[in-house]
Amino acid sequence: MPNRNFLIPLSIALGLFTVVPPVMGQALLPRTLQLDGTQLEQQGLFLAEEAAQLARFQQFELALARAELAAQLAPNAPQAWGILGSLYLQSKELPKGIAALERARSLDPKNHVVMFALGSAYFQQENYREAINSLQSGLKIQPDVPGALFDLGNAYYMTREYREAIAQYERAVAQDATFWPAINNIGLVEYEQGDINAAIQQWETALSIDSAAAEPMMAIAVAMYAQGNRERGLALGEEALRIDPRYGEVDFLVENLWGSRLLEDTKKFLETPRIQATLAQFMDVTPHNHSH
Repeated sequence: MPNRNFLIPLSIALGLFTVVPPVMGQALLPRTLQLDGTQLEQQGLFLAEEAAQLARFQQFELALARAELAAQLAPNAPQAWGILGSLYLQSKELPKGIAALERARSLDPKNHVVMFALGSAYFQQENYREAINSLQSGLKIQPDVPGALFDLGNAYYMTREYREAIAQYERAVAQDATFWPAINNIGLVEYEQGDINAAIQQWETALSIDSAAAEPMMAIAVAMYAQGNRERGLALGEEALRIDPRYGEVDFLVENLWGSRLLEDTKKFLETPRIQATLAQFMDVTPHNHSH
């Protein structure tokens, strides 16, 4: 599936915060009214709620403008900073997003959602140690959240702490047996450790949950081809690429955390005439879009 390093942040803007202010804040105040501090904060919270609503409908530019104003009007409201931070992350403005989320955390140190969002943000910044710290802090408050456990597994995977990575992926699956991306990533770890058969087994399990999941299908194809089962590998690879041609792009695979050993085998696989021919069919008809 598309890059999963971003499972948590927008959940702030999409309703995991209780933003709605008191009834007084539900209507826009007359512009001629002299606003005191409390009214300003209520107006800020109302704008934060509006920003969250706009984000739900993917109106991110409008949402960001309101969230920025909300944080100015209600600078002591962690909700406003949390929503602003999540929208900055959505806009790929990582430093601003992290700064806003850290402000939210300082105002509300027990909010696990902010910590999960920070974990994802630090991961995108490739600051894996901070990602691990933030995610662990959130999980101490709210354990057994599959998306956060998954992100934590990814952070351990990137620091080559493979045993810990698998443990977190398994915890995620224990909470949600249909969460195939975690099963898929156990396969990625197994492959990097040289256990191709174990990796294939994980990917087949992931595929049994979602038969149209292009990622485990492509991974099985590459692994089978590398093992010498070339006809089966090529046929599966063609099917995976028909579902999602991006899995024929090495940059996209790197974004999806495919490790060096699997990438090396994938590059050989992608150079085969049959796969080249399959990719050529999509060259002019599929937009190459790496945003997730």
